[in-house]
Amino acid sequence: MSGAIDRARWALLDSRTIAVRALLHWSQKPAPLVVGLLFPVLLLLMFGYLFGGGMVVPGGGDYIDFLVPGVLAMTMVFGLEATAIAVTTDAAKGVTERFRSLPMAPSAVVVGRSAADMLNSLAGLAVMLVAGLLVGWRWHEGAGDALAAVALLLLLRLAFVWVGIYLGLLLKDPQAVVAVQILVWPFGFLSNAYVSPETMPGWLGFLAEWNPLSSTVAAARELFGNPGWGGDSWIAQHAIEMAIVWPLLLIAVFLPLSVRAYRRLGS
Repeated sequence: MSGAIDRARWALLDSRTIAVRALLHWSQKPAPLVVGLLFPVLLLLMFGYLFGGGMVVPGGGDYIDFLVPGVLAMTMVFGLEATAIAVTTDAAKGVTERFRSLPMAPSAVVVGRSAADMLNSLAGLAVMLVAGLLVGWRWHEGAGDALAAVALLLLLRLAFVWVGIYLGLLLKDPQAVVAVQILVWPFGFLSNAYVSPETMPGWLGFLAEWNPLSSTVAAARELFGNPGWGGDSWIAQHAIEMAIVWPLLLIAVFLPLSVRAYRRLGS
């Protein structure tokens, strides 16, 4: 029992070291971090003010209130690209191999990477919440429901952190991450983040409804008390439950895959 506790403590300390390394790296090169934080704000302003006048919210309501939870969730998904790029960059520069040569817990590199990215995501979410408030968005339920919505958004981000880590370890080449970036955009837009799936062709609306992102967006809208797209389908009626189930399923799949892929590097 004591041996297992010692191994767990060792893994946590190693993970913290990797997370601190990532934070120090960002402090030395803050430009990409700042761009990553501000890009979602640009999306919010663009969709809110350039296209918002032509948008009709299902059931009525202000489009900004409809839009902000969608952009918050999109921000969590877009972080997948930054995670994959960071992992592939370390692999390409030989940093990952140096880590493997050290007496570290095998899971520490990927766990530390995920911890650092979650801190980055928390900062990004805070920036977006402030930006939303500045453009007139408000939540209309209690603080407890608002915090629950934030927790679901971060849970989604944690799931996509592990997806990004696995893809980064799988691709190994920063240039190959371009393919991931190309796929993230249609995945994000094929959802209820900006428009109601009911306005799409039937088959496309079905795919949008069953997009994990859509469940988190719908749950966040419900918990924030913002207007949503409704819907009579099973997935639409169980948004909060599925906003928990989808990320947990992704974590259950990609966390062990990431640890296994790290162990197999160079073998």
